[in-house]
Amino acid sequence: MLSLKENQKIWQNWSGIVQSKPSHIVYPTSVEDVVSLVKRCNKEGRKIRVVGSGHSFTPVVHTNDVLVSLDQLAGVEKVDQTTHTVGVWAGTKLSDLSAALHEQGWAQENLGDIDKQSIAGAISTGTHGTGSKLGSISTQAVEIQIVTSFGEVFTCNDENHPDLFKALQVSLGMLGIIVKVTLRVIPATVLTYESKRLSLDECFNQLAEFRDHYRNFEFYWFPHTDTIQAKLMNEATNQLLGNRFWRNLNQMIMENALFGALSRVCRTFPSLSKSISRLSAKFVDTGKDIGYTHQLFTTSRLVRFNEMEYSVPSELMETVVREIHRLVEKNNYQVHFPIECRYVKGDDIWLSPANGRDSAYIAIHMYKGMEHEKYFADVEAIFRRYNGRPHWGKLHTLQADHVNALYPKIEDFKKFRQQLDPNGMFLNDHLKRLFVNELQTDRNEGNYGQRYSDECENGAESFKEIIKI
Repeated sequence: MLSLKENQKIWQNWSGIVQSKPSHIVYPTSVEDVVSLVKRCNKEGRKIRVVGSGHSFTPVVHTNDVLVSLDQLAGVEKVDQTTHTVGVWAGTKLSDLSAALHEQGWAQENLGDIDKQSIAGAISTGTHGTGSKLGSISTQAVEIQIVTSFGEVFTCNDENHPDLFKALQVSLGMLGIIVKVTLRVIPATVLTYESKRLSLDECFNQLAEFRDHYRNFEFYWFPHTDTIQAKLMNEATNQLLGNRFWRNLNQMIMENALFGALSRVCRTFPSLSKSISRLSAKFVDTGKDIGYTHQLFTTSRLVRFNEMEYSVPSELMETVVREIHRLVEKNNYQVHFPIECRYVKGDDIWLSPANGRDSAYIAIHMYKGMEHEKYFADVEAIFRRYNGRPHWGKLHTLQADHVNALYPKIEDFKKFRQQLDPNGMFLNDHLKRLFVNELQTDRNEGNYGQRYSDECENGAESFKEIIKI
């Protein structure tokens, strides 16, 4: 049986903005371990949160009780050549997944710009890349296996409990512990990459062309300047790959070592942020590259920061970015990190920020240790005016009433949450603030648990027989 050893260490996320002291940190190595752990915690009335790689900036995994890491429940199965799918254990890091798929001649259809997250964490928070015809990583999942708060192993997909599947594709770990996912994959693909330095007007004049005619397109606006870096990718006609050593070395030196040094200067002397942003804009990379998808999508991120990201309707990209531009000029914020702008295809996942609409994702950053509250709050107000929805792993100040207004299927999601976790084992204060009416929960959650017990005693063999909306 998996032991619960007391923990004396402080846990913190990647940027250090979230810290907690879990009573226990547990590393299950099998589904059986997870089942045993959940049953024990259920019996003892303990709370559980699951951590991937700690790349969420919100307190989504904050806990002072049991923290579960799935790092040792990792691995990639052989790709099914007929269905173009692959089974992946939940703790597998995206970088390891890319390497394993590449070895078999396959790839994920899209990735974000960081590949250190676990696959379960990326799915649970709605992690995404860019491409107007491509969805988030959650849309690549065709089947999800979880362990419920009752210790049952439950698998669902588009045919087996499809509504629950849509709830699970972005669930922030509230419906159970994801232990395995099956992903749709594509044959290994070579892309061409080009980086352009443009003015704000030049970029927006070509925005529709860039968005619609490139497989992957994103742009970065440098605050206090009129400079844009546009990154454009399409499938390569020439499959000859060059030596990427010098490109990778340049990335490490320019985007990490040098930018890290400049960021430390800004933290010590914030008034220099404007000048350093302008300096960075002058040295925008204008090179070309060719490589496999995972080589071009992701970059090393050694310079740590805090981030807020919202999605708005795709057609509002220019409107929102221009308004942020005016705000920055008016208030003269001490910020040197560029604003990152990407596109994601709409989906039907219940808690996805891209639910029901093609989306523009706009992200703002501030170097670790620098004051970000006023800047983030003012930009968030702009996002909110345009019906923005936050990336669940990025900083935001939403409350339950905001969530209720933004997500059409939120009540159905809450019903599943109450049925799958009536005692709130997988909740923390952050999630309660967003998804639970605490007075109603205190009054009703015990009734859901009693209903489960009564129905099982009356002949229901498992929770699968009573799960419904």
